[in-house]
Amino acid sequence: MAKAITPKVTWVGKIDWELDTFHGDEYSTHHGSSYNAYLVRDQKTVLIDTVWKPFDEEFVAQLKKVVDLRSIDAIICNHNEIDHSGGLVELLREIPDTPIYCTANGEKILRGHYHQDWNYITVKTGDKLNIGDSDLVFIEAPMLHWPDTMFTYMTGENILFSNDGFGQHYATEFLFNDLADQGELLTEALKYYANILTPFSSQVTRKIDEILALELPVIRKT
Repeated sequence: MAKAITPKVTWVGKIDWELDTFHGDEYSTHHGSSYNAYLVRDQKTVLIDTVWKPFDEEFVAQLKKVVDLRSIDAIICNHNEIDHSGGLVELLREIPDTPIYCTANGEKILRGHYHQDWNYITVKTGDKLNIGDSDLVFIEAPMLHWPDTMFTYMTGENILFSNDGFGQHYATEFLFNDLADQGELLTEALKYYANILTPFSSQVTRKIDEILALELPVIRKT
């Protein structure tokens, strides 16, 4: 089910209530998980990320209820692990020439996963995609937590789409963190950081400092 974040940004992801393990049963997810994808509509329409592969057909079917797929001008892949990019093959059957914005490592990983010669456009920190009243600003974040990872910042709306950089495996009906059960949420966030991001703590600190140095007003991290 689509959920509005702002008049221009809609969450179009998937809540996975039944997931109890991840990464080949190595990581317990007793509170399920969420696959976060976002539809951004300005003068141009942009999709940020998709969902896990088992939900690809459901994702595309639900997305069609929200937007004419042919009106999607670009797809941004912040991170290309299968729980983020798994809907691409099904989606690009419908709109095959749509440009995909990702890092150089992101293109390598997408090609490795799906063996498709899609319309890749590689970006680096500071590159922008103008979509009308807003810009989408790309910020590379390698090893937070894959070599391909990047964040996308939307000007005007002041939203940082940070994917797994500030993540946790958690399923909830509430769209915003401050509405969820704080005990469960913070426990899962701590567990995620300890298991996924601790080896890269120095990169986390540097990336936070880098984002702050850009002096971008941030009101939401999603």
